[in-house]
Amino acid sequence: MKYGFVLPSGDARAAADMARAAEEAGWDAFFVWEPVWGVDAWVCLTAAAMVTSRIRLGTMLTPISRMRPWKLASETATLDNLSGGRVILGVGLGAPETGFAEFGEVTDRQTRAELMDEGLDILTGLWRGQPFSYDGKHYHVRPTAFMPPAPPVQQPRIPIWVVGAWPRPKSLARVLRYDGILPNPLTPEGEHRPLTPEDVREIRAYVQANRTDATPFDIVAEGATPSDDPQRAAEMAREWADAGATWWIEALWSANEEADGPARVRRRVEQGPPRLAL
Repeated sequence: MKYGFVLPSGDARAAADMARAAEEAGWDAFFVWEPVWGVDAWVCLTAAAMVTSRIRLGTMLTPISRMRPWKLASETATLDNLSGGRVILGVGLGAPETGFAEFGEVTDRQTRAELMDEGLDILTGLWRGQPFSYDGKHYHVRPTAFMPPAPPVQQPRIPIWVVGAWPRPKSLARVLRYDGILPNPLTPEGEHRPLTPEDVREIRAYVQANRTDATPFDIVAEGATPSDDPQRAAEMAREWADAGATWWIEALWSANEEADGPARVRRRVEQGPPRLAL
């Protein structure tokens, strides 16, 4: 299992500083949040790329339904080239309560799902290069030879992790077309509930039974391990790894509400990921 750390908040300078510290501490990936309006995620990741050489860089996550897919294709391909092929793109419908309506973004779930599917089609098509055309319900793209960017370093594409509503088949069908799942477990009533290792076991079995693509596929678990108890942290990581998770993402979202939040985040980064060997 590999280990990532998501920065709860901070500007581009903080992102670069934390990414460098995360790389030195042995983390495998560094992620940032992509807001509707706020500190730009791709500027933060570019700053991080300039001061690191190994650690992977990505968003947790990009609400692709409100993105211009050609702009996102340019940003991700440019960063993948700058970083030497280290980008991971996490995508989902996004959370409307984070400012969608305030800026005139689409809030209807069905429309956002349509925009997401078309956006992913265009994103991956543009990564493959020109000539590319697309005719969808919401987007129409024609081939162009005007200053096309270099394709991503990573082939056949930059890894895309997609939020998947577990166990809903329609959502999972989208997930299986790409490179990993960010599980969103739901109750029978459709309410979000916490992810469990048993969910991960069932997701792994579902992927093995239903995915036809032979390329690697990641199952991503997210949470917080105790910083003051390395033994317990290692036990938690082992439980997720044994269940089939391929990535653990350390996420201290509560730090945004704490006076000493930035200091706590730095301490946790510098402690490094949980060690399975303990």
